[in-house]
Amino acid sequence: MVRGLYTAYTGMVNSQHRLDVVSNNLANATTTGYKKEGCTTQSFDAVYGIKIKDATVGHVNQNIGKLSLGAKIGETYRNWEQGSFVTTDNTYDFALSGKGFFTISFTNKAGETSTMYTRDGSFQMNADGYLVTKDGDYVLGESGEPIVLPTDATNIAVEPTGEIYADNEYVDSFLLTDFEDYNYLEMYGENLYRAIDGATQADEVTATVNQGFKEASNINVVSEMVEMISIAREYESGQKVINAMDEMMSKMVSISEL
Repeated sequence: MVRGLYTAYTGMVNSQHRLDVVSNNLANATTTGYKKEGCTTQSFDAVYGIKIKDATVGHVNQNIGKLSLGAKIGETYRNWEQGSFVTTDNTYDFALSGKGFFTISFTNKAGETSTMYTRDGSFQMNADGYLVTKDGDYVLGESGEPIVLPTDATNIAVEPTGEIYADNEYVDSFLLTDFEDYNYLEMYGENLYRAIDGATQADEVTATVNQGFKEASNINVVSEMVEMISIAREYESGQKVINAMDEMMSKMVSISEL
């Protein structure tokens, strides 16, 4: 009976984790370039139930089946499917079609600079002509240096290959980066990613740049809401099991005290 309490508890903990993931997806349904997260559920290693000291089988111990020790949280994964494109007609909005990321020089609050990657191409030009993210971090060009645009340019055009032209004069190209295995990318903030130990950059980047578009998140709000309702019901079922077993144990204790 105590095992039943523990099994119900593990199910509730797992449901809570799944609910956190779904809630985060819904919160980022309108975040440009956001990729959906999901998680798996695993069972603890099962153990054999053993029948012992049974005269009907000559007192030979026998396995009579397996007992589950409850559920546990599996791995959290990310759905890298491309989101739909939203037309903005903004000169500094860019969406990537295919696999790859824009490369960003990110500076944290402590003033430390590192390289990050993003699918969010909602950029802007600052007063000094640098192409930056909405948070003011520099967008890197093919040389690995920040992209600088002429502040007096009247027309900024970007080719699908990422080449940037200002008034028909070549300026720079986006530094597009891709990786062999996205499992070595770690989420940072809403839509930035950083490479962790073991990450290997791909030799070729197939992504193309689309100017005047944003890539929407790949979240389906309806399916996430349905999933949330399902998780809430599973959680309630775990609560009912615990309440029922608690009541049974209370009765057992009362009877034993008589």
